[in-house]
Amino acid sequence: MHKIFRAAVAATAVLALGACNMSTSSDTAGGKSHHKANHSGKSSSSSPQFTVAQKNAIQSAQNYLAIGTGFSRAGLIGQLTSKAGSGFKLADSVFAVNHIKVDWNKQAVIAAKNYLNIGTGFSRTGLIQQLTSRAGSQFTLAQATYAANHVGL
Repeated sequence: MHKIFRAAVAATAVLALGACNMSTSSDTAGGKSHHKANHSGKSSSSSPQFTVAQKNAIQSAQNYLAIGTGFSRAGLIGQLTSKAGSGFKLADSVFAVNHIKVDWNKQAVIAAKNYLNIGTGFSRTGLIQQLTSRAGSQFTLAQATYAANHVGL
């Protein structure tokens, strides 16, 4: 059952990514770029110089967050590195996740609501287990507990 949900989420992610705005300053679903743009138009030694792969990984991470399925840090890195996902190198994926601002508790609540909406009838313990499971969403126990509290379980 959980594999079916993950497959449905992955299929939704692929379809939604095609329609997503490719802006790197997105703040949708908690994904907001951390780096500051140089508004003067001049190059500065203090402004970060990211590789093309790093910029693309940041953009892809923000797009995945914009889908609204609720990604954990580990889940987002996994999606970015997965051959079925974006296929980025692990270093670029970790770099991207480290360079966007994400409210992981908010992402856990989004994931919890999505699990409850599929109608499987999770108990509090079952939902927390699904949210923390390696086969599930891979949130921390604190994030999963926060989510369970905020969805009323």
